[in-house]
Amino acid sequence: MRGRSDGGQTKRLITSVCVVALFLIFLYVYFGSQSHGESALEYGSRSLRKLGSSYLGGDDEADLGGKQDESSTKFGLEDGENGIIPKSFPVCDARHSELIPCLDRNLIYQMRLKLDLALMEHYERHCPPPERRYNCLIPPPRGYKIPIKWPRSRDEVWKANIPHTHLAHEKSDQNWMIVKGEKIVFPGGGTHFHYGADKYIASLANMLNFSNNILNNEGRIRTVLDVGCGVASFGAYLLSSDIIAMSLAPNDVHQNQIQFALERGIPAYLGVLGTKRLPYPSRSFELAHCSRCRIDWLQRDGILLLELDRLLRPGGYFAYSSPEAYAQDEEDLRIWREMSALVERIEPGTQPPLCRTDDDPDAVWGVQMEPCITPYSDQVHKTRGSGLAPWPHRLTSPPPRLADFGYSNEMFEKDTELWRRRVENYWNLLSPKVTSDTLRNLMDMKANLGSFGAALKEKNVWVMNVVPEDGPNTLKLIYDRGLIGTVHNWCEAFSTYPRTYDLLHAWTVFSDIEKKGCSAEDLLLEMDRMLRPTGFIIIRDKQPIIEFVKKYLPALHWEAVATADSSTDSDQDGDDFVFVIQKKVWLTSESVRGSE
Repeated sequence: MRGRSDGGQTKRLITSVCVVALFLIFLYVYFGSQSHGESALEYGSRSLRKLGSSYLGGDDEADLGGKQDESSTKFGLEDGENGIIPKSFPVCDARHSELIPCLDRNLIYQMRLKLDLALMEHYERHCPPPERRYNCLIPPPRGYKIPIKWPRSRDEVWKANIPHTHLAHEKSDQNWMIVKGEKIVFPGGGTHFHYGADKYIASLANMLNFSNNILNNEGRIRTVLDVGCGVASFGAYLLSSDIIAMSLAPNDVHQNQIQFALERGIPAYLGVLGTKRLPYPSRSFELAHCSRCRIDWLQRDGILLLELDRLLRPGGYFAYSSPEAYAQDEEDLRIWREMSALVERIEPGTQPPLCRTDDDPDAVWGVQMEPCITPYSDQVHKTRGSGLAPWPHRLTSPPPRLADFGYSNEMFEKDTELWRRRVENYWNLLSPKVTSDTLRNLMDMKANLGSFGAALKEKNVWVMNVVPEDGPNTLKLIYDRGLIGTVHNWCEAFSTYPRTYDLLHAWTVFSDIEKKGCSAEDLLLEMDRMLRPTGFIIIRDKQPIIEFVKKYLPALHWEAVATADSSTDSDQDGDDFVFVIQKKVWLTSESVRGSE
């Protein structure tokens, strides 16, 4: 009866509850250990169901609860408003340590996409809808180590960071890579240059009669597209000649080749010559290179060769090499003759036809290729060529295509000087944490005219310059400066492996996605996916956005390094703030076991 207690019954009840609780804890610990301590989140689930995860280096007070109130993703909330504190994120299952959300073959299978394999559509971008996105942190693989620093990384990487050795066996006769103890070593070989990329590059320069067998041709060749690049040794050995290559390959049967390239500190991007234009503007490269890349250049009326023609500058070169044995094969000889005939026909008044006058040759995001010849612009006809200064002068010389945007030379020069000051200030803020070899792979997430990257010329780094797909397509100006980059939409995941960049620079990127109505939380998770452990993020944006990001630091295992307002670099944008963040090193219990 109410108000009356039975002491013995209460004690028996408490004892029973304790026994059951202890039994459940035992089951949890036992079966949790059987799963090697990994975290798992079911594919496509936006709920945060914790399935036996454990990690080291996290925060004790981390909350692994459910999805936070949607209002918390709005910028400008005051601290503590409505009691909203961002949740912690669970750790993804170890199977997803190399997840590329928009190039995920499991997603293609699960969504039952109807793709033409012959046209390589399955290697093109197919992004998950919002309800199927992962909402967890990508863990490092077992035994992960901080990457070897450049320039040593050109020749060796830690095997544990990319635990895939099949290329070493499959390409053992071509010197792509060799496994040596805990490291994978890159002798500089390739499919068609077994004896080293440096000798192969010198032979190309000799064939073109360039002075001293140097391929940069006194600064006239600067930007190169290497199609089917393997582990990017061709691009690696071009760097010493002041040539920068965009090394391109799909996530195909030679899995992880681009991951190896980026781990080595070599510019690279996941992409394929399929049905859509490559994400680069017209007239971007002085040289396109294909070494036994097994691409059917004659398919669909030569559409892939016409795509290379769109990308090459006036006077540019296409180097297509193959083993000598191909010269004796009748089928290969037929292909060579037909390719030669197609190349000779790429001129006005013949077939294939010129592209329509309303076709924008610089529109590339999700744009289908067309079997037509991209005509030269009025500017090319006027200057009788690209009109570019040799490298390195082109880096600071106003590009001829500035006029396409209505920009003046004075505007360009002011922008260059502005970012020189900003970058100098960034390095002052980073100086307690970095040395000359700390950083190698950098990304400017909203590159505008490329002046952030230009200001870093004297640093031993390279920059992936990203231009938003819906803004002024200034990427062609970036290429005209002798830099490289791509077009992207930050409402989606980037085409790269996890842990591939040392520094991400986000200038008003969060402000932009807020206007689009995209998820800032998804962007934070994507930045964490791309960033290496101990890597840095520089956010330059409005104060409410800085405060919003600060709330997520514990959940993402990031730590604040420095905060400054724009007055520190004499900036004209007085209401911008600079926030420097470093990603902590954290390991799952599975990763720890792998390193023991």
